[in-house]
Amino acid sequence: MRGRRVVWAAFVLAAGAGAAWVALGGGPWRQPVRAPAIQVAAAYREFTDTLGRRETLSDVLARAGLTGSSYASFLASAGRLDARRLRPGLVFHFRRPLTDSSVDRLMVRLGPERRLWYARTDSGWSEREEAIPWTPERLRVVGRISSNLYAALDSAIPDSFLPAGERQALAWAIADVYDWEVDFTRDVRAGDRFEVLFDRLVSPDGERRFGRIDAARVDVAGAPAYAYYFTADADGDAAGYYDDQGRSLKRSFLRAPLQFRRISSRFGGRVHPILHTYRKHQGVDFSADYGTPVRATADGIVTRAGRDGGYGNLIELRHVNGIRTRYGHLSAFARGLKLGDRVGQGETIGYVGSTGLSTGPHLHYEFLINGRPTNPQRTAAGAGAPVPAGLRAAFDSVRTRLARQLEPTQRTPATSVD
Repeated sequence: MRGRRVVWAAFVLAAGAGAAWVALGGGPWRQPVRAPAIQVAAAYREFTDTLGRRETLSDVLARAGLTGSSYASFLASAGRLDARRLRPGLVFHFRRPLTDSSVDRLMVRLGPERRLWYARTDSGWSEREEAIPWTPERLRVVGRISSNLYAALDSAIPDSFLPAGERQALAWAIADVYDWEVDFTRDVRAGDRFEVLFDRLVSPDGERRFGRIDAARVDVAGAPAYAYYFTADADGDAAGYYDDQGRSLKRSFLRAPLQFRRISSRFGGRVHPILHTYRKHQGVDFSADYGTPVRATADGIVTRAGRDGGYGNLIELRHVNGIRTRYGHLSAFARGLKLGDRVGQGETIGYVGSTGLSTGPHLHYEFLINGRPTNPQRTAAGAGAPVPAGLRAAFDSVRTRLARQLEPTQRTPATSVD
């Protein structure tokens, strides 16, 4: 146990999930945690190869012996494999008869949900797509914040349970859920408690990846803020996160254009760091690493995208109700972004830089109402829409079930998570 930091956490595995610590997965498909059992007949050799940077499908298949007419025959049958959109790092599994110089079986994993199988036949190649079933395991994490959320997760959770990259993925997921409600750089206090209920997905091959946060509680300056995931049906009606009163956590504007950030200069009067004159700072500066993605805080239309004096590279968006937002000192714009484009809330529009009058990489963010600069941190983001009346009973049922799992000692005498 790490006693040097005033940070703690408890972990509860889902009932029946076993006692072994296992790593969460997140993001793109990764190599299996344990290799699947492969039956190797004496008459065959099985091997793998990986698509390298600046390589094409033909390069990988050529190393396996598929060239010329054999390669053309394979392409003619591979209707679900788009050779122009294959990403570097993609792994191909081959089987080759010991009596032949070319493969007769091929498997490629295109993502977490599906893989393609190919078999050589007398008339060419057959193609079969397989959906990969993932089994959810529910986990619960409880802790207290000493400095910030990520530090709490990073210091308290052992690598044997969550590797560093997966602890970061969990922190980002929590921040995503509360994106409209909580600014984790300024709202939380040392000692604030958090509880998170989330799913880890496990494949038949032993792979593990992060699923979804199902419920959470984060104390903000001592006051609990709840989040429950709810969707009425398979079509995703009303899908999203709601508080304990059934109000959507989603608002018109995000709290900030960066997910993890540190405010280096607030709205109001200050001495300019370069000009050394006292002037009003008409926005908020967020310190972040060079190249950090910058998000649109609301749906809008691009009205400016280019170099603009002290702003350096600047993007301006027009929103409803006479509101505009500006994003300055960018290192670059999102690929293809241009004037008149419509962007969605949370969409990446640029990247943190240090262009214009800037002493280091950061983002200058402005919030203007009818042309007047306004402190974005003190601007109401609007009220969350309630669960539709016709779905209220279904939401209440889901909320009650998740609440018992999220806080079992407070809501129910149960000692494990279902």
